[in-house]
Amino acid sequence: MPLKKNLRRRCFFSFFLCCSLGSLVFFSCATGNPYVKIDAAVEGGDHQTGIALIEKDKQALYRNKDLILYYLDKGMIAHYAEAYTDSTQLLQEGERAIEDAYTKSVTMEIGSYLLNDTVKEYDGEDYEDIYINAFNALNYYHQARLEDALVEIRRMNNKLQFLAAKYGEIRTNLQQKALAEGSTIPPNPESPSQFSDSALARYLGMLFYRAVGNHDDAQIDRDQLKVAFANAPAVYTYGLPASLDEELAVPPGKARLNVLGFSGLSPVKDAEVIRLPLPNYRYIKIALPVMVNRPSQVSRVEVVFDDGQRFDLALLEDMAAVARETFKEKINLLYLKSVIRATVKGVTSSALDAVADETEGGTSLLFSVLSLGTQIFAEASEQADLRISRYFPAKAYVGGITLDPGTYSFTTHYYGANGGRIASFDTTATVREDQLNLVEVVCLK
Repeated sequence: MPLKKNLRRRCFFSFFLCCSLGSLVFFSCATGNPYVKIDAAVEGGDHQTGIALIEKDKQALYRNKDLILYYLDKGMIAHYAEAYTDSTQLLQEGERAIEDAYTKSVTMEIGSYLLNDTVKEYDGEDYEDIYINAFNALNYYHQARLEDALVEIRRMNNKLQFLAAKYGEIRTNLQQKALAEGSTIPPNPESPSQFSDSALARYLGMLFYRAVGNHDDAQIDRDQLKVAFANAPAVYTYGLPASLDEELAVPPGKARLNVLGFSGLSPVKDAEVIRLPLPNYRYIKIALPVMVNRPSQVSRVEVVFDDGQRFDLALLEDMAAVARETFKEKINLLYLKSVIRATVKGVTSSALDAVADETEGGTSLLFSVLSLGTQIFAEASEQADLRISRYFPAKAYVGGITLDPGTYSFTTHYYGANGGRIASFDTTATVREDQLNLVEVVCLK
């Protein structure tokens, strides 16, 4: 009798431990949106308040494993606030941290096999890493550092070329891990990404090269922009900007004014749960992150001069679509990794059940309860990693006009789908011959 009593205590302790661990994981992931006030400030154009709120709530919002998110979130808001030096410093810190985290991810830390990917250091999404350089290029432009801006564009293009091969070693490691665990290698849930070049990067490169007098490279980037549209129809579902060919045909004595408008906010992540069957009426749970667009009020952007001249900005890059497209490669790896992890948990529970069937009395009860606890823990601990930066824009619009050199006043209007005006921004710009006259406007509603 004392032995049976002791066994009961042990099995109920094990059951309680598994349930407690599962509950801990569940409740740690079941929090609301802590960014509501920051989102509202950024969407409303109050960027200084957004920065202040990030600093105020930094400890609550960003764990040590989430510092990349802090650098990206604050760095992007600093860019909108025209604090270009601060923005560059923060985005460069984020870029270095992404490089370090990627080096670690090649070995795929064992901790994320046992629980879920939230125990890992956040290593950044591919689109975040790519667009860091675009906004650093703009930071440098606003500081009259065109050569540094071109360095950022070249870094962005190099990352795009590396993107297709980036996950090869990680995929090989995961497949070897699957075979070692006796798991099958499941097919990829997503088709390979089509995205390999950025129209935004090529457009900025064209403008910067034009500004420094390198017309050959400017033409190369203009032509590569057209190729980018042709090669990624899933991203570029619209036509080329009508003003594109005018950019390299500015007559002598004239000047070119370019307007770059950003709108909306980048996607966030939601969880998708998949259950795969196992023998004996069992299943394994897989929880995967999916990219979800945030709604934007903006459907059209127009530039109107005080003298009556006007033109629409054309959609150049659907940055939210780029985020979703580049996520395809990563989600394939996450799926494989989740299947391995869930299979290991399922096999552990099945093994405990098998031992319970082969024993009697208290020992059988112990292993049965341990099996149940393992199942509960597996269910609760399998959580999707929903971390992602929040303040990249969703879309980039561009347009240009050829003018006589001089000073001009104009207003950029953002309109909604019903034709109502959402926001307007007044600008006075001195347009000079043989220089880059680029105005950046932002409405993140």
